Amino acid sequence: MNTSSSTDAVSALHADIDSVRRFSRFYTRQLGLLDEGLLATGFTLTEARLLYELAQGAELTASQLVRELALDAGYLSRLLKKFEQQGWLLREPDPSDARQSHLQLSASGQAAFAPLDRGSREQVQQWLKTLSPLQRQDLQHAMQTVQTLLAAPPAPAGSLHLRGLRPGDLGWVVHRQALLYSHEYGWDASFEALVAEIVAKYQQNFDASGENAWIAEWQGRPVGSVFVVRESATVAKLRLLYVEAEARGLGLGRQLVQRCIDFARERGYQTLKLWTNDVLSSARHIYQSTGFELVASEPHHSFGHDLIGEHWTLTL
Repeated sequence: MNTSSSTDAVSALHADIDSVRRFSRFYTRQLGLLDEGLLATGFTLTEARLLYELAQGAELTASQLVRELALDAGYLSRLLKKFEQQGWLLREPDPSDARQSHLQLSASGQAAFAPLDRGSREQVQQWLKTLSPLQRQDLQHAMQTVQTLLAAPPAPAGSLHLRGLRPGDLGWVVHRQALLYSHEYGWDASFEALVAEIVAKYQQNFDASGENAWIAEWQGRPVGSVFVVRESATVAKLRLLYVEAEARGLGLGRQLVQRCIDFARERGYQTLKLWTNDVLSSARHIYQSTGFELVASEPHHSFGHDLIGEHWTLTL
């Protein structure tokens, strides 16, 4: 990496850090987390979170609470002692481990928690009442994105599923592919124009007897896509395979390609073909592993770069 690129990368990182910190300040202010007492209850944020966990009914141990809340064990012990002195906490010995106790809120503890729980729900309800159903959906997706990107290991592949197109999906495909290929490969707006042209022709000329498209969803939001279009009575084309960066490593790309292969076979095509570029190594690996063969390649200058285009085919 040259000095200019390195400087740009550092500047971009600093800008991202500032954005995260700005969002954190907005979030804490919005929820009133810096107030002396959370939701005018007199509880600190940590106390409120501990009460919430204990109020869920599960028989938690102190060790589990330390892990769940990322608290210092000594600090947690002092909080639990305070709750116990207030008569809010019940301890039951763990029959399988004498060193541990199961912790739950007492009836008076539940009564102490109730105003906090009610106030929190009313606060969120007031926010949501100002939003339309579509805006609430956007908010849900945004929150899921934050959790997914900043949480530890990805969800298992079992939480993935493929569905057909819905209103808004074609625009999402264009938008997300343009962003990803610009970020990862530096491709310019001519690539976005190409994707827009492909999806527009798909919609305008759609033939349900021999064409289809799928959106992959993970944790309730789109993270991938692929299209099959008719080229002739015997040949179909796989187009616009795409997987969001956060959903890679779950086998999603292979699932999308296999769905295309199965569909093409069901509709009686003899050949499934595709065009890609040699820099897209992950996609090329998927094509090769599912039986496609590289039949031709040629250099071209597209999307602001010198590339090697590749033609792959699969005999069905």
